[in-house]
Amino acid sequence: MDPIHETHVSEPGLLVVDVAAADDATALAFQQLLADRWATATAEQTTRDAGQPGVRQRCYLDLRQQLTAAAVVGPTKEPTTAGPDS
Repeated sequence: MDPIHETHVSEPGLLVVDVAAADDATALAFQQLLADRWATATAEQTTRDAGQPGVRQRCYLDLRQQLTAAAVVGPTKEPTTAGPDS
């Protein structure tokens, strides 16, 4: 991975997250989970390092942004329980 630039972590709440995953789909899914919750500079692709397993990706997050209500609450589907007639 490239060096982290000072501007990417110049204030509290700014993060650089380096991800190593088995495949593109896993890395991109993880990135999407981060993007659903915080302001995130996303990448559209991953990189492969010669001689290294899996793929790599770097994400830039800004935790200073307020979480959306959906991110705080989580899934809205109620858990189901089986009744006595089930």
